[in-house]
Amino acid sequence: MDSDFFKLLHVVMQWIVAPVAAFVWVIYQKQQIHSTEIAVIKATTLTAQISHEREINEIRETSRAIMAKLDSIEEALRK
Repeated sequence: MDSDFFKLLHVVMQWIVAPVAAFVWVIYQKQQIHSTEIAVIKATTLTAQISHEREINEIRETSRAIMAKLDSIEEALRK
């Protein structure tokens, strides 16, 4: 009877527990890779957003300077 129990236990471990454990391990590894990739993508996106905001601010400042220069030219021509 003990022998039958251990044979059954061996079969259960071999065909059910081991494959499920391997599957869980693979899922865990993929999740870790995805977490790392998501962190990298977030950092890249943040860097791109900051760079974009700086460029937009530079364009605004340049536009203001151009408009101020045009206003001063217009004033000079009206005199």
